[in-house]
Amino acid sequence: MNEKELAELSGGVESLGFRPLYRQVRDRLIRRLVDGVWAPGEPLPSEIQLAAELGVSQGTVRKALDAMAAENLVVRRQGRGTFVARHDEERIMFQFFKLVGDDGQRTFPQSKVLALSLARANAAERAALKLAKDTRVIRIRRLRSIKGAPVIVENIALPEPMFPGLAAMEPPNNLYGLYAMRFGVTVASTREQLKAVAVCEADAEALGATPGVPALKIDRLALSLERQPVEWRVSVCLTEKLHYLSELR
Repeated sequence: MNEKELAELSGGVESLGFRPLYRQVRDRLIRRLVDGVWAPGEPLPSEIQLAAELGVSQGTVRKALDAMAAENLVVRRQGRGTFVARHDEERIMFQFFKLVGDDGQRTFPQSKVLALSLARANAAERAALKLAKDTRVIRIRRLRSIKGAPVIVENIALPEPMFPGLAAMEPPNNLYGLYAMRFGVTVASTREQLKAVAVCEADAEALGATPGVPALKIDRLALSLERQPVEWRVSVCLTEKLHYLSELR
């Protein structure tokens, strides 16, 4: 069976468990990202090379890479090729950080770690991160500021087996970059739940705000390339001068 026949077959019976050929190629390329074959920022082989290696057409490889680019897993650079996406501040700002100034200006926040600890996961952390009963988690509480003004308090939980040694480090401002470069864990997507809340006393003290003022609570679960939970982050955000912006691409 040639590629065209296989593509027509897999596209026509996807509901029976088959996947279009370009999706199969995408999955194989993502597996290489998971296995660390290509590091963040590294160029991928050319479409012609990948097509020859995988035994498919260049058009199929191009479609697979386009799908990965739409998912922000790779970056296409005109005349230069395709590169594994980095978790730099610019990418995080547009893909994961959704708070924008009411004037439309995007600013990546600066962070101050308020607390860092290692403990056995509680019931909520086990449920969110799908952890076994005795798994330990790294807990990080941070204050984040924009233009010097405190606007966000974050409580973060990480599976300790996935990030060995992080509890003894001083976490940088860009955590997703640290996960990828130091631990080989790429945050590929997130699931968020938003809710209007009143700021509690502890968060108000950290933010320099009045207890009970309105705030936006963002409950975010970060997922790896393999769709595995890697981070649970709950943020309480003051939005007097900010708004949440979600853009479809």
